[in-house]
Amino acid sequence: MSPVVVLLVLAGLSEAVGRILPLVARRPGMSRTFVAGLLLPSGLVQGAAFALWPPTASTLAGLVHSPRPPGGGLVWTPALVTPLVLAAVVAFPLLGPLLHLLLLVGVGAGMAAPLAAATGLGWWAAAGCVAVSGAGIGVAVEAVRRLVVAVSATRAPEAVA
Repeated sequence: MSPVVVLLVLAGLSEAVGRILPLVARRPGMSRTFVAGLLLPSGLVQGAAFALWPPTASTLAGLVHSPRPPGGGLVWTPALVTPLVLAAVVAFPLLGPLLHLLLLVGVGAGMAAPLAAATGLGWWAAAGCVAVSGAGIGVAVEAVRRLVVAVSATRAPEAVA
């Protein structure tokens, strides 16, 4: 496995830990196997969402800038992915959603220059493409997360008359 894939999986698991552990803290009776069962799939989904960010930004930049130069678009490098591994530290709701947002903005700003160089866009236009694609993926992941919670929520037992 390449270092980028390993870092994306670690970043996804880190994000999942940051989102699931506060829930575990509120419900001390949850079993460890259930928590582990939540962490692995949600970490892989979050890692996949992180992996989709550069290709989505490249596609959006291609739509904005029609004479696209030949060659690849934006790709993850270990230097770009590494800050995402810190997501568990800053994803905790009580420690700071603002810190989490600043981390993602910093990673996105780091992706803007390579995207601008790969597509011929200006830095601000590339940053806009990165921001819109990141926000779109974030909204989609949050919608799926809420849907899974709504579907998996247990119903209160009905009273038997």
